[in-house]
Amino acid sequence: MFRRIENDAKLPPRGQQAVDAGFTAHTLSDSTENPEIFNYYRWVTKNMLTEFPIKELSAQLIGTSFTTANIFQTDLPQPVTLNQWQIEKMQTINSMTKKAIILENNGVFIYLHELHPKWPLINQSGNDFNQANNQIMLMLKKQGVKMTYLGDIDSSGIQIIDHLSQLLGNPVELLDIQTPNQVIDWLVRFGKESVKRTKELKVKHPLLIEEMNSIHTFGKFVEQEQLIQEYEGLIREWLKRY
Repeated sequence: MFRRIENDAKLPPRGQQAVDAGFTAHTLSDSTENPEIFNYYRWVTKNMLTEFPIKELSAQLIGTSFTTANIFQTDLPQPVTLNQWQIEKMQTINSMTKKAIILENNGVFIYLHELHPKWPLINQSGNDFNQANNQIMLMLKKQGVKMTYLGDIDSSGIQIIDHLSQLLGNPVELLDIQTPNQVIDWLVRFGKESVKRTKELKVKHPLLIEEMNSIHTFGKFVEQEQLIQEYEGLIREWLKRY
């Protein structure tokens, strides 16, 4: 990572950098996640790499906005971020796609867009599904857009899908890629142990209860940033099918 900074390379979002280095996604941005590594990273960048500006993709997309790529018909450059006032007037705007991948994490959204600028992506950004967000999701459903979801394989990540499935009423479609069997496969191959992130939380749909049980039983979680290469193949295949 430090060598790439010295070589003036464009880096992925910081969460992706952390996972690529073998840590959890928030290690380089949250001082409480892994204090020793966080402090070491800050010390090196502040003292040893002062002559090398860090060029990384920003993942700062959280707020009352709604960010998508290749979803709405527009001449604006992608991705497009709508504020809450624009969203209220979006009922007459047509979609440019009949399929879309909803992504939980900001950094994964912007990194996949960088790698595949034509893919139809929606940034869910782990938000609380405010009213404006709900309106857009329901509008896309009304226009016949098929949506599938990819998020962290942990307890809260499964709860997010459960919430979204209750809103849209299509849990099986949302799990087209992140199926219960796929979740088990990822937990076996990429899982990291954590009691905090694998607690058995309440969800309603049987498929999501199955996924929650797998996470709790294994006592392991998987972050989206670990699955970029997996996603590339699976998303490409999903887009070809529909």
